Amino acid sequence: MKSGYDARIKAAVKHFWKTRGRQSAKQGTTTGRRDSGARSAVTGGKQMDGFVELVRDLLIEAGLPDDSIYCNSRLELPGYFRAEKKWDLLVVVDGVLLAAFEFKSQVGPSFGNNFNNRTEEALGSATDLWTAFREGAFKVSQRPWLGYLMLLEECPRSMNPVAVREPHFPVFADFRDASYCRRYELLLNHCIRERLYDSACFLLSKQTSGSKGTFREPSSEMAFDQFAASFLGRAFAFFKTR
Repeated sequence: MKSGYDARIKAAVKHFWKTRGRQSAKQGTTTGRRDSGARSAVTGGKQMDGFVELVRDLLIEAGLPDDSIYCNSRLELPGYFRAEKKWDLLVVVDGVLLAAFEFKSQVGPSFGNNFNNRTEEALGSATDLWTAFREGAFKVSQRPWLGYLMLLEECPRSMNPVAVREPHFPVFADFRDASYCRRYELLLNHCIRERLYDSACFLLSKQTSGSKGTFREPSSEMAFDQFAASFLGRAFAFFKTR
């Protein structure tokens, strides 16, 4: 699917794969061995910075003040079930929480446990924020916009059907023979329908060609164009009411 932001997304995808490669190589050189699995690339962080910067740039181009966008520090928001949670990008204008973003990725070989962890994180973070909002944690303000961007490695393990276990009750039909790619699509779609997140972006990229910036968008509902239109529309609506 061709995106209106195609070149900028490609640059972010390139950054992701090249950063992972550098971190993995550095870990092996420094310690003489690599962390188990792909942990050496994960523990370094910063792989998703290209996407963070892309969203930040779009917000600034839309007219938001530079000092209202936080992506390096002061990223904590109060929670209801915990004291605070650190988000990946926040927009706070004159003391009003306008938007909060999560940027996540998953690369093989271990997709099962990591998918479950990502699911619990996504649901828990959103539930915590909305409960805190209901209890007045963000002063008297309108409902903030909440977004989630996911980059998944496209490979046989993420694309092939996965068996389900049903020792007592059947799983919902949509999950039967669904790949991890399909499960992520369902997760994000359900999060939007349940209004846990206002919008989500889901991207796939192959490790073999990702350093060239190649990617694809498996769902038109969660293409980056739609994601950007949602958060930029929220920004424009905010300023109209001021």
